[in-house]
Amino acid sequence: MAGLVATTATGCDSGQFKRLGVPAPATKEAPIILHLWQGSWIAALAVGALVWGLILWCVIFYRRKRTGIEIPAQTRYNVPIEVLFTVVPFIMIAVLFFFTAKDESKLLALHKNPAVNVNVVGRQWSWSWNYNYDAVTKQETPQTGISVYDAGTPADLPVLWLPVNERARFTLTSTDVIHSFWVPNFLFKLDVVPGRVNEFELTPSKEGEFIGRCAELCGVDHSRMLFKVKVVSAADYQAHLQALANKIDPVTGRGQTGQLPTGLIPNTTPGGPGGDRVGPLTGVGNDSTGKEK
Repeated sequence: MAGLVATTATGCDSGQFKRLGVPAPATKEAPIILHLWQGSWIAALAVGALVWGLILWCVIFYRRKRTGIEIPAQTRYNVPIEVLFTVVPFIMIAVLFFFTAKDESKLLALHKNPAVNVNVVGRQWSWSWNYNYDAVTKQETPQTGISVYDAGTPADLPVLWLPVNERARFTLTSTDVIHSFWVPNFLFKLDVVPGRVNEFELTPSKEGEFIGRCAELCGVDHSRMLFKVKVVSAADYQAHLQALANKIDPVTGRGQTGQLPTGLIPNTTPGGPGGDRVGPLTGVGNDSTGKEK
């Protein structure tokens, strides 16, 4: 009954209620995160039910009698119970850590020859896309298509185009401060850090338009740092890249081919001496050096 009331009051549909408030997954990798989220909530509710049950049991069976004035028997230094209260939380944390690390390694794994390469550039206060450019190698990737770019402003939101059912690799860079690339329906976000190239891969699984935003407080116009993601067929994606190549940039007077500034240190190799660092700020269960599998 309480669950029904909560669902009705919040306007959640049955699917969203089963997902515990998480948006509908839109990538092949998103169910990994959804299942971890659901499992964590189930474990938390089980622990909560146990604690609430013990509290109610003590309140009911160990309450002082209405006419009683005696002090209940006091128990101190119960070593078995103290050991139990110490060991059980450690076991719970270890189990949660295991599943988190296992799923993290899957989500951050890199594969050879992704179908799409996109360099996402965060800047105050919008986004730029360098298609078919790898910020780790600082090289274009002609095997995935022509290298073109696009950008936007808070007033004219940038749109990131992706082909459906094709693996896309994102290399994230920043020209100024820390941002965070987040598409709620992808159930994934990763920080965009100056002086570091973070990278990940995903495969969009359904066509449509999704909203994205910066998830890191990055300045006065942080709330306006929005963008859109349009997942389309492979043919429409290639047509869009060609349209960008033919679109005249008012600054250069030619097509939008090549790359916009990435924020990387010039004349260096990311991961090399004096260069930008590569990989997420973690070394647990993933290839933080950008090693491909």
